[in-house]
Amino acid sequence: MAESMRGLHRSHRCAEVTKEMTGSEVTLMGWVQKSRNKGGIVFVDLRDRSGLIQLIFENGSIDESGFEKAGKLRSEFVIAVVGTVEARSGAVNPNMLTGEIEIRVRELRILSEAETPPFPIEENSKTKDEVRLKYRYLDLRRPDLQRNLMLRSQVATLTRQFFAQEGFLEIETPMLTKSTPEGARDYLVPSRVHQGSFYALPQSPQIFKQLLMCSGYDRYIQIARCFRDEDLRADRQPEFTQIDMELSFVDVDDVLDVNERFLAFLFKEVLGVEVSLPIQRITWQEAMDRFGSDKPDMRFGMELQDVSEVVKDCEFAVFKGALENGGSVRGINAKGQGKMPRKKIDKLVEFAKGYGAKGLAYLAVNEDGTYKSSFAKFMTEEEMGGLVKAMKGEPGDLLLFAADKNKLVYDVLGALRLELGRQMELMDKNEFRFVWVTEFPLLEWSEEEERYTAMHHPFTMLMDEDLPLLDTEPGKVRAKAYDIVLNGNEIGGGSVRIFQNDVQERMFEVLGFTKEAAYEQFGFLLNAFKYGVPPHAGLAYGLDRLVMLMAGADSIREVIAFPKVKDASCLMSEAPSAVSEAQLEELAQKIAKEDISEN
Repeated sequence: MAESMRGLHRSHRCAEVTKEMTGSEVTLMGWVQKSRNKGGIVFVDLRDRSGLIQLIFENGSIDESGFEKAGKLRSEFVIAVVGTVEARSGAVNPNMLTGEIEIRVRELRILSEAETPPFPIEENSKTKDEVRLKYRYLDLRRPDLQRNLMLRSQVATLTRQFFAQEGFLEIETPMLTKSTPEGARDYLVPSRVHQGSFYALPQSPQIFKQLLMCSGYDRYIQIARCFRDEDLRADRQPEFTQIDMELSFVDVDDVLDVNERFLAFLFKEVLGVEVSLPIQRITWQEAMDRFGSDKPDMRFGMELQDVSEVVKDCEFAVFKGALENGGSVRGINAKGQGKMPRKKIDKLVEFAKGYGAKGLAYLAVNEDGTYKSSFAKFMTEEEMGGLVKAMKGEPGDLLLFAADKNKLVYDVLGALRLELGRQMELMDKNEFRFVWVTEFPLLEWSEEEERYTAMHHPFTMLMDEDLPLLDTEPGKVRAKAYDIVLNGNEIGGGSVRIFQNDVQERMFEVLGFTKEAAYEQFGFLLNAFKYGVPPHAGLAYGLDRLVMLMAGADSIREVIAFPKVKDASCLMSEAPSAVSEAQLEELAQKIAKEDISEN
């Protein structure tokens, strides 16, 4: 029978009670973590979002009916207690914040009883994800998830605080917008009033934040919800959150400066971690050449080496063929892994094939200085020696090589470097290594569409000195675009925007848009640009991913209150779901019966 809390007011959260309060009376409310009935005495661990505290119920301290009630307490009952703070009579629990004290209860009310939960409410749950997500409201009671969501809340609060002090205005942009291609697939919302027409949910506030710059708001910030109907991976959700910003009258350095100070502030306040400024910057080309990735993990070395020059005259067909086709031969040195068993090397070869490699050439430097290699018979002794020297190979090292078109070699060795980094335990979760990657290519060639597409988006400014290349070699044009990378994760990215009409029109031409097509899709932005537009630039962070890294979690699901699963459904609320015929009629929508599968 549930009781009322009338007349009681919670005085503290559980873990806010300290030993300095010994002798004083407190009123606490929360969930029963566990109950231990020892006959004449009942011990209960009470839990709320702050942590745990031990309650003690003993005949004499509490009346008989109260003691009887205490004996009925079970896991997840919600209770209110009034009692006195005492030093623990039993052993101190060093693992609990309140491990030196307990509450001697004089009054107990059972506010709500609970059925036995489908899994224990405890840290580091071993319960299957599907079960946890189905009962997410129970999963969210677990202390580790509560810590993650409190950290997320703190990050959001500090973000607003920092940018407000820097003169940014928080402005909301619409959720119901116009569908514009380029980028991922839109989520569409049918309009009841304009039958046959659709709104799109925003993939980002990009066009609106640029319009706010045209409107003179100077510095905009928003913690914005974004929606993309794309295939999901571990670190993707159909709806996600950005820390989104745009600034006027700025160039690259201004945007990077304010964001470096923001990151230093955030990591100091939340984690007590000092971020040394300025944050290192490397160009996109340097990142690809050294790490095979545009989001390099800087916590360890094992950098790529281009050995094309060293092997250009050798007889090994794999190396020779790659160079003749305009590709390259590059390698990585896995220090101290020369004794890796053949079985394990074969696994690495299979791993490389998963990234498109035809194979992987290896060379182990034995302790006595001799070589064990998959291609030794095609090379002279001198060539092998030159190769080992170029790779700074020492006895006990394992050298791995990929040979193909540059893009493929980067992909394969970039992924292999991370895989070896994991195997060799070179990635410390408690180390935070930031790097700016700058000067991205403006365009990338799409084989499918046989045209250039914007690597960032069609409003990205190019490097001033590369303007002449737009007509002659568009693939070589660099953008004023930048990503902030943390431990091999891109946590944010942005660019300086095109604000001159003639440059924007040339950009659309290169992307294969006619003037009419450009106006049809982006007309309201292009029209706004006719009325005086300031130079502007912006950046957006993936808040979910940033918080995931700060919390040391392995998936963004662990820092989102109610996440979706891989097929974009919610196991708890069972969204998406069918709707009634009446609702569809109102929206002038029909569902073709044959499209609906049996389930």
